[in-house]
Amino acid sequence: MAGAGLNRRLILTGVGAATLSACTPRAKAGLGRLRIGYQKSGLLLLARAGGRLQGRLAALGVGDIDWAQFGSGPPLLEAMRAGAIDLGAVGDTPPIFAQAAGSPIVYAAAQPLSGAAEGLLVAANSSYRTVEDLKGRRVAFTKASSAHLFLVKALATAGLTLGDITPVYLSPADASGAFTNGAVDGWAIWDPYFAIALQNGQSRLLIDGRAVAPTNNFYIASKSFAERAPAVLNGLLDALTLEAAWANAHRAEAAASIQAATGLPRAIVDVSLTREPFAVRAMSDAVIGAQQANADLFRRLGVIPAAVDVRAASWSR
Repeated sequence: MAGAGLNRRLILTGVGAATLSACTPRAKAGLGRLRIGYQKSGLLLLARAGGRLQGRLAALGVGDIDWAQFGSGPPLLEAMRAGAIDLGAVGDTPPIFAQAAGSPIVYAAAQPLSGAAEGLLVAANSSYRTVEDLKGRRVAFTKASSAHLFLVKALATAGLTLGDITPVYLSPADASGAFTNGAVDGWAIWDPYFAIALQNGQSRLLIDGRAVAPTNNFYIASKSFAERAPAVLNGLLDALTLEAAWANAHRAEAAASIQAATGLPRAIVDVSLTREPFAVRAMSDAVIGAQQANADLFRRLGVIPAAVDVRAASWSR
């Protein structure tokens, strides 16, 4: 794929204009250059804002890091499949869809989550009081994102499926507008959008991720990067582990760094950091088993076209 075509595609899927130079094919990226995709929250955002990562990787021959911001996990993994990203952080669902589509990815590490940073919202003045009240209603979420799986599980607590609602597939930014304007009745979403929607007083929480099941975020690497530079991948995970430990021990400084990088209100950043501590954990049997159960659920529901093997794609350090 030509660089111009890829850049256009990434613009359409939510990459920040200031980071488009990161999304060029490997042939145009300098030797020792690492390409990392990140979102509007999470450890990779903090690592970019703090500027410590490159120094920690210099000894491994990483000459520079190119950063690309994405609005959600699915377009990030699309960019990885196109060869534009070496590593990124996403929720539990995007890698399942990527694997089912044949994308050569590797689960490099995990971040355990309680589910507190994800919720199903309705308008504050609506009559909806339970998940069951959304039967037959329009609910927005980003397809193939963590909100997709969360909504499936949230509906199941009321004996409902996606077939009992009208799914409205929207990016987080578009869903925010639709929800605010009353074009949808519910919205399944994650932080920081979740925290913003609750703070403005126009929304009410029906159920959050803690009521369904704990899950994980994942640090995903392209298979070609993992096979070509295993020492760099291991060193990157070690560096991110140090970054996570620093952030958890220096929450005020971490919040200030994230606020400066995103422009989000400090209260929103503080809420997000309080809900889920940073972590970089190995792909343990428990993590692999939980993710395999999620993949099997999507397969049973007919949402993905093929079964996937999470263990076969898991990185062993």
